Amino acid sequence: MNIFVTGTAGFIGSHLAGALLDEGHSVVGFDNFNDYYSVRLKRARHALLTGRKGYTGIEGDLCDATLLGKIFSEQRFDAVCNLAAQAGVRYSLSHPLAYQKSNLEGFLNILEACRHAKVPRLVYASSSSVYGGNTKLPFSESDPVDKPISLYAATKKANELMAHTYTHLFGLQTVGLRFFTVYGPWGRPDMALWLFTEAMLAGRPIQVFNHGRMRRDFTYVDDIVAGVKASLLRPGLAPYEVLNLGNHNAENLMDMIGVLSKSLGVEPKTEFLPMQAGDVEATYADITQAEAKLGFRPTTSIALGIPKFVKWYRDYHKL
Repeated sequence: MNIFVTGTAGFIGSHLAGALLDEGHSVVGFDNFNDYYSVRLKRARHALLTGRKGYTGIEGDLCDATLLGKIFSEQRFDAVCNLAAQAGVRYSLSHPLAYQKSNLEGFLNILEACRHAKVPRLVYASSSSVYGGNTKLPFSESDPVDKPISLYAATKKANELMAHTYTHLFGLQTVGLRFFTVYGPWGRPDMALWLFTEAMLAGRPIQVFNHGRMRRDFTYVDDIVAGVKASLLRPGLAPYEVLNLGNHNAENLMDMIGVLSKSLGVEPKTEFLPMQAGDVEATYADITQAEAKLGFRPTTSIALGIPKFVKWYRDYHKL
């Protein structure tokens, strides 16, 4: 297959593109290499793809509708996977317009490009953040998600609504994937695992919000990639799907810190802080639908996944 993947310099996108190439698919990758976090890290991820058989990388912005139209007119794509987005709940509190541009305008341009090129299937990244302040656990796709508590979450819910509209009006098959706290090698520097690792190795205290009373469904990147691949390739999906991709295990944050401490061989210094605006106390994915429709079965616990991240982190930083 020939697959267009946006966000190929990103964490999940770079892993996905590599996995698709491993299976013999052709991938056209697209990224704007923005400076939300280290551009050097993004370039390093992308360098692993550049030059590989079947890979074409394009530097551009989703808000450039003309460029997207040109790409889609020059190639026929069997599927499109939109992973490019402005990420981060906390950043959305201070930089709201970045989310309007990338997550709304950019996503609309992807929908339009797929519509006019008659792409058979669009898979796109949603987020567990759409569940907002829901307290019923685990989170199920049938739960109400009309009360987001961050702008980031609101844009991801908007993506699901926009996709539904294009499925209804134009017959575009769309699959939205609600990711739950993805981690692993080549991860994001703005996420807790990286921040904790960096601070602990430097002898600085780690900031633990809600006084440590947090639970997260930490999901290893290889498990996520397996789910995304199935969403792109598996036959028999409905015209409109929204599915959870998580590890189906709500880990206590303090337990995660314990595993990290053991992996690093460093005892953490902790600074306990109140809950931050836009954050939630717990996430926990019901993956019944993903199991049935995608054959999705995550296999990596934090006891296995965190040491893999730590090894990569030490290698990358030459520590």
